[in-house]
Amino acid sequence: MEAKAFDMGAIYIAWCPGCGNFPILRTLKEALAELDLDPTQVVLVSGIGQAAKTPHYVRTNVFNGLHGRALPPATAIKACNPRLTVIAESGDGDTYGEGGNHFMHTIRRNPNITNIVHNNMVYGLTKGQASPTSRIGFKTPVQPGGVYAEPFNPLAVAIALDASFVARANAQDREQTKDLMKKAITHKGYALLDIFQPCVTYNKLNTYEWFKNNTYYLDNSHDPHDRMQAFEKAIQKDPLPLGIFYLNPHKSTFEDNTGVYQQDDRPLHERDVDFGRLEDLIRNFETGA
Repeated sequence: MEAKAFDMGAIYIAWCPGCGNFPILRTLKEALAELDLDPTQVVLVSGIGQAAKTPHYVRTNVFNGLHGRALPPATAIKACNPRLTVIAESGDGDTYGEGGNHFMHTIRRNPNITNIVHNNMVYGLTKGQASPTSRIGFKTPVQPGGVYAEPFNPLAVAIALDASFVARANAQDREQTKDLMKKAITHKGYALLDIFQPCVTYNKLNTYEWFKNNTYYLDNSHDPHDRMQAFEKAIQKDPLPLGIFYLNPHKSTFEDNTGVYQQDDRPLHERDVDFGRLEDLIRNFETGA
């Protein structure tokens, strides 16, 4: 399948020229096409922000939620119809800031979804204040003296919570990023793919060149099934590793644990509604029984 199957055609895209979101958008379309996925069976879920606009430019089903709230509806969509390929896609502020609590508890539940995070270490939509991942010393109009708080480390947190797939990419390395996207999408369980991408307007420190010069790829000596080794790599700062940090393919998923599909694998919308049981449930809520 060609990437144009997921292409919206000639439409206005509300990103600055040179934005790191462009290569991620193109790579995502290519990854979905190469996986030969049916666009009608893919759902992209996002919150608010520049990265969260990505689903608007892909020809699939889209759910655009509230700021920081991409993961709860993504979990619910997958739980209601496990046949769908569900991808939550937002920025570092949306996912790790406003959505930080949802981020942690989604990892614990382990739904079979992919979580792609565009990490530019700044808030782009709301004009350049520091994000949870901004590095110490980074100066903004809101932090004129520079960021002093320790940056949030999403990979270390994910590994500490035993996420089943943890990886990081660099948006400008399209082939490597596409490979990681495909592996994350086909992984069974929660898959975090944090993608470095520059904000050419508000972050003049972490540029394309900076990411190129301050990252490297994990080689075959790294064992992604070794949790302690993965954690050591996740807290490494200079340079920053890229690739698959951690894999735990043995965790059961949220959908498996609900028991809803043990006897019947049909999505919920294909099942008959037992109105008698529904009325009893409503009556119990009304009476407090």
